[in-house]
Amino acid sequence: MSENNGKLVIFSAPSGAGKSTLVNYLLPQFPQLSFSISATSRSPRGQEKHGKDYYFLSSEEFKAHVAKDELLEWEEVYAGTYYGTLRSEVERIWAEGKVVVFDIDVVGALNLKKQFGDRALALFVQAPSVEVLEQRLRGRGTDSEEKIQQRVAKATIEMARAPEFDKVVVNDDLNTAKAEALTILKDFLEA
Repeated sequence: MSENNGKLVIFSAPSGAGKSTLVNYLLPQFPQLSFSISATSRSPRGQEKHGKDYYFLSSEEFKAHVAKDELLEWEEVYAGTYYGTLRSEVERIWAEGKVVVFDIDVVGALNLKKQFGDRALALFVQAPSVEVLEQRLRGRGTDSEEKIQQRVAKATIEMARAPEFDKVVVNDDLNTAKAEALTILKDFLEA
């Protein structure tokens, strides 16, 4: 049993804050980290594969897992579309002696933090401002105007909850944010 057994690292951020970029930078630096694959009731998109990108379940299967208390956290993100974390997924990663990494929304992140306390590091990645976030979302060129407005409104709510996290990394300058996140993770994993 390693000293990291039973630990979790939770990344959360509004869309466009640069969380995925940071997570993709950090993962190779820490071989003891292993990504938790979320469960969802939505259909696979593009090249997504069951058991790699998500555990794709029907709404009925998802609700059955909820009824049996087999999810650590879950949410109905859109009407009839559920996302959550299977308890068995976390146990699988811990059995390998690894630290579980989550990339989930603010509500799910804070629910996990509440359950696991000091065993969990909840890290919030924040854009310098809502204006910068909006510019980044527009720069991607992937969303409609309506979708951008939805994401900006959601981000405003999410950013207000940043103080509830253990650590906040403001992604103003990417290299500074990478260095800061690296130090935070190193301290937590070595504690």
